[in-house]
Amino acid sequence: MPIKIPNNLPARATLESENIFVMTETRAISQDIRPLSILIVNLMPKKIVTETQLMRCLSNTPLQIEITLLHMNSHASKNTSLSHLNTFYKTFDDVRNRKFDGCIITGAPVEQLDFEDVDYWDELCEIMDWTEHNVYSTLHICWASQAGLYHRYGVNKHTTDSKIFGIFRHKLCDHVSPLVRGFDDVFYAPHSRHTQINRADLLALKNLRILAESDEAGVFLFTTKDCRQVYVTGHPEYDADTLLLEYQRDRAQGLDISVPENYLPNDDPNENPTVRWRSHATLLYTNWLNYFVYQGTPYDLGELK
Repeated sequence: MPIKIPNNLPARATLESENIFVMTETRAISQDIRPLSILIVNLMPKKIVTETQLMRCLSNTPLQIEITLLHMNSHASKNTSLSHLNTFYKTFDDVRNRKFDGCIITGAPVEQLDFEDVDYWDELCEIMDWTEHNVYSTLHICWASQAGLYHRYGVNKHTTDSKIFGIFRHKLCDHVSPLVRGFDDVFYAPHSRHTQINRADLLALKNLRILAESDEAGVFLFTTKDCRQVYVTGHPEYDADTLLLEYQRDRAQGLDISVPENYLPNDDPNENPTVRWRSHATLLYTNWLNYFVYQGTPYDLGELK
């Protein structure tokens, strides 16, 4: 699939080196086709890394996709240059009068704060409310899943005794949903968080449907029954070395952090990580684009309600 991106976006070189088909704006305007319009609300500090990870996951489909990147206007980024944000990103004011086929809201390293103490919380709540009428299907990643549940249903997150950190075994709870079509009964996915959502709180919400969970990491994947809101509690988009870099960072800062579980051969930080989640990550994003976005969104986005 061609992902339509700005000509000079740093992710372009990385994706092209991996033989991923990206299409520059110059080439895309010559094709007579309506691409899927996907908004990425990037809350992660290292935005270029996250852009590349997500675009890689969105690449395995014949659909043309037009990406719009959005950052929080109420938060000053410390890890991404202002020139990059000004060149490639929009703010909510720039897009509030537009409609999108799909939206991805990323995780954020703020889970140990109360939601209301996050400096961009009010802006994010406004965006989440806006997506319900201006986006056909929205996918929430990690902390964004917790934020969406809290904002919409009042379900709070809970601090765990130790960090959920590693690659964890998951099992399907629902074999019917198109979102997990092609999934194995057992699959793996990365997690990196200090908080979790209680399964009982989700079961009490009749509008939600649990699709996959882990004995160690808890509920992993759930959706609203109309498939307009999708929640993923882990980070299937992570690169092979993402958890290793997090581990090395925390060790350098003197934090008490264990080696990520089920990740390094013999739990040896000097070994290369074993990647066992990439195929299901690709399948998750492909299924979301195809079944939850493309198959349901109106051709004329002006008709979206």
